[in-house]
Amino acid sequence: MNAITLPFAAEPAAKTKGRFDIGPIARTAVSLACFTMSFAVAVALGKAAFGMVDGLEHYAKLPIMIHVAAVLPTIPLGGWLLLAKKGTALHKQLGKVWLVLMLITATSAIFIQTSGSFSWIHLFVPMTFHAAWKVMATARRGDIQAHKRHLVFTYLTALMLPGIAAFMIPGRLMNVMLLG
Repeated sequence: MNAITLPFAAEPAAKTKGRFDIGPIARTAVSLACFTMSFAVAVALGKAAFGMVDGLEHYAKLPIMIHVAAVLPTIPLGGWLLLAKKGTALHKQLGKVWLVLMLITATSAIFIQTSGSFSWIHLFVPMTFHAAWKVMATARRGDIQAHKRHLVFTYLTALMLPGIAAFMIPGRLMNVMLLG
């Protein structure tokens, strides 16, 4: 009866002892978000690298450079961490790297202000700090189900929603790079 394995189906509990997997809906959402955002970033960076975008000197400020350098690897790395085998030494090490990159991203965002003030997108900064604390706390106490929920939520909301905004709001760096 179990001869056919669906690509997004969670593995049976006996095979996942010592690790966790995300369910089919979360797996599909993470896969689509990771692929789509990574593709958009690759196209935007490619256009900028080949000189197809004018006016990028306006964005050559240290907080923006730190923010972009920290956030870009979190997209594919976070997707991979959520979709790959869990509980391994590699998973734990790369998970810590991902979390540090997210904290650098959030911290650098504090110093990026439009017209000298904060905007609605800065609401993701405290959300990211809180999520980082919850992710670490649940992992340390061994509450893997809560750890999983917080990570999927953090990836899709604290990373993907601001990412979508970065591409959709005119004047933001990723919008300028992708849409010109």
